[in-house]
Amino acid sequence: VQLVESGGGLVQAGDSLRLSCVVSGRTISSYGMGWFRQAPGKEREFVGTISWGGGSTDYTDSVKGRFTISRDNAKNTVYLQMNNLKPEDTAVYYCAATSGYGTRIWARYDYWGQGTQVTVSS
Repeated sequence: VQLVESGGGLVQAGDSLRLSCVVSGRTISSYGMGWFRQAPGKEREFVGTISWGGGSTDYTDSVKGRFTISRDNAKNTVYLQMNNLKPEDTAVYYCAATSGYGTRIWARYDYWGQGTQVTVSS
């Protein structure tokens, strides 16, 4: 199973980005999907997760109301729409897949992408 993120870049505060995570090797319809991020010198941080059917989402408090996770199982793709970006959102963003329900615990994810850099300037 391979996960490939894309869509990162350098933006200004207040801008938007949409990250994509394309999964190959297995259908994602039975996987909970999550997004995590890691800034330099900091630990990996949970961003959000979406259940296998897309009916349930969960976000860390700092992104609630600004970030939205969605999924298109037909395209084997998960998205992270990020609006009103802030400098503190700067990090490498990773998507991950878990055979269980979506969770905030990174260790419960089975597969990871290589990450995509998001840099937000003030």
